[in-house]
Amino acid sequence: MRQSRSGWIVSALAALLVGASASSVQAQANFYAGKSVNLLVGYTSGGGYDVVARLLARYMPDYVPGKPTFVVQNMPGAGSLKAMNFIYAAAPKDGLTFGTVGRGIPVEPLLSNKDAQFDVAKLNWIGSTSAETSVCAAWHTSKIKSWADMQATEFTAAGEGPASDADIFSAALKNAFGAKIRLVTGYPGGAEMALAIEREEVEGRCGWSWSSIKSTRPTWVPEKKLIPFLVLSLRKNPELPDVPVITEFANADQMQLLKLFLSRQEMGRPYAAPPGVPSERIAILRKGFDDTMKDEKFIAEMVKNKLEVSPMTGKEVADMLSEIYAMPKQVADQAREIVEKGAR
Repeated sequence: MRQSRSGWIVSALAALLVGASASSVQAQANFYAGKSVNLLVGYTSGGGYDVVARLLARYMPDYVPGKPTFVVQNMPGAGSLKAMNFIYAAAPKDGLTFGTVGRGIPVEPLLSNKDAQFDVAKLNWIGSTSAETSVCAAWHTSKIKSWADMQATEFTAAGEGPASDADIFSAALKNAFGAKIRLVTGYPGGAEMALAIEREEVEGRCGWSWSSIKSTRPTWVPEKKLIPFLVLSLRKNPELPDVPVITEFANADQMQLLKLFLSRQEMGRPYAAPPGVPSERIAILRKGFDDTMKDEKFIAEMVKNKLEVSPMTGKEVADMLSEIYAMPKQVADQAREIVEKGAR
């Protein structure tokens, strides 16, 4: 009798939980049905972040209950810092807005960037589509063909703003490694920087995603118009076997700094929603994102565009940021000094 009654209670509780779960899913489907989700991109159209976001906007609706329409909105400025500040402070907190920013933006508060008005621990991280390899690359008419050249001869490099990869990596190479970089900054996004390189306004760029080069300028490297001469990563890229990695030239102290600066490569294209969004909607967006990363058609389109799919979940992004912010204070202080000196 007791066992039977106990079993009945367990079964009843399980049924209630299943019913509650189904009810919650239905509630979210009812919420998202017929609505538009705003997907913000912190850059101008045509660059790597924009291309990936537009593909995500086509496929992710199939994995969100109610199948809302996704609308991509470009919000360039300060290497996507403008978009990050908007997502944190001004975007609606209803689960209908999230966005992608430069992979280095989440560490800007750690580097005491006074314009970084957000707390990474309070943001709702949705995930990242891929890890990234960045490079230093020069236009074929430049005298710079190697790391040794850049240590002996001035190299004019394109930049976006204080928080962008192009500016941060240029500052790190100049102030921690002695590279003779002169930064020409203020370009709105990757497309404009590529055009400036083609017009020979600048000689090249450091902190340029290898996947973006392949996707947006696929003929430049094969035709030897653009010469990648340094990989900015913690590991070798098999597609660039003859290009040295910055870690090959680093001592122990420099390696500590590189781990901080290059950690952003692991969360290559992060997506975040504002603080305060109901947890059940964050769960829906995270699951929708994760499921999209497994969609064979999405993956095929990414590959067609020469873009990598090596995703991180929202939790993994959040955990990585927690680790970065737990690094020794002296490393963060030194990194801050390097960034403040800049590369102009």
